[in-house]
Amino acid sequence: MNLQDSKNRTKLNIIHVDMDAFYASVEEQDNPRLKGLPVIVGGLSNHGIVTTANYEARKYGVHSAMPIFMAKKKCPKGCFIPPRMKRYRDVSKEVFSILYDFIDLIEQVSIDEAYLDISKIAMEPIEIVMKIKEKVMLNTGLTMSVGISYNKFLAKLASDWNKPNGIKVITEDMIPEILLPLHIRKVHGIGPKSAKKLNDIGIYNIKDLLELSEDFLIELFGKAGMEIYSRIRGIDYRKINTTRERKSLGVERTFQEATNDRTTLVGYIEKFSEELSYDLKNKGIQGRTITLKIKDENFTVQTRSKTLNEYINNFSQIFDIALELLDEIEINCKIRLIGITSSNLMTSELEQLSLFD
Repeated sequence: MNLQDSKNRTKLNIIHVDMDAFYASVEEQDNPRLKGLPVIVGGLSNHGIVTTANYEARKYGVHSAMPIFMAKKKCPKGCFIPPRMKRYRDVSKEVFSILYDFIDLIEQVSIDEAYLDISKIAMEPIEIVMKIKEKVMLNTGLTMSVGISYNKFLAKLASDWNKPNGIKVITEDMIPEILLPLHIRKVHGIGPKSAKKLNDIGIYNIKDLLELSEDFLIELFGKAGMEIYSRIRGIDYRKINTTRERKSLGVERTFQEATNDRTTLVGYIEKFSEELSYDLKNKGIQGRTITLKIKDENFTVQTRSKTLNEYINNFSQIFDIALELLDEIEINCKIRLIGITSSNLMTSELEQLSLFD
């Protein structure tokens, strides 16, 4: 690939950065004795779940959102460590501070992941990436995997290509050939439910998916079908959103294995409440309404909400309210998805002003 090619130089304007096994890597950096060992970060109680597993632990089949008791069976000699969210937030701020040294247009997706718009930067994409990776390693001792492409879908796909500590470039002339063997779950917008629908008609990889017409995908998935049709052809018009007005903020995950075990569900709710609290605080906002959403294995969705008289963004209050809402839901079969959302949002600054008003 010739990165001096003028066509590709104008096209390669989106970078996706993803820190490698972030929480576990921070623990290894803070405690060098852990390096080379299977490190598993997560709640250590009976209902705890894995937050992050390093690559040594993943060799044993351990992955994020797995119940701790199951991770211990798969990796009995693993180093199980409770999460230190404040420490991870501090390191995240350091990493993002480095990113902002190079680029202004950044969309932070999570504590360890972001999209960068480099369309206004004179340096070549590879040069920018190498400088960022070098400075992050020098200042934090951590590695990141990076994808470079001409839209968000392909950049994120590329960042996952050569993990850990990898760089992957996807140019326009590689499409669609480079996508053909990939599993359909690699396509942004195709979750477990959508994948099952496609598997039921014999569609397993992107090569199969390209055989379906746009009208057929729209009939199958609605508006999302149009987006799927475009993305597998290398088209994604989403822009980098550095600021956006939010009506709500939430955390939602589909489990690899459905469960109706209350302790396991409480473990997920605890983890998601902590993530939601971090996201709210990181964005400087608070909310008055907490909503709990569950979806069972029959794809039936139930939601419960509680609106407060005050604005909140701290973990313990969100967690307590979410547990109250869980008690209000009748669970008759196994749950495959849980989501927690905060709405009726206000910036923390406005909330402080209103107290003095």
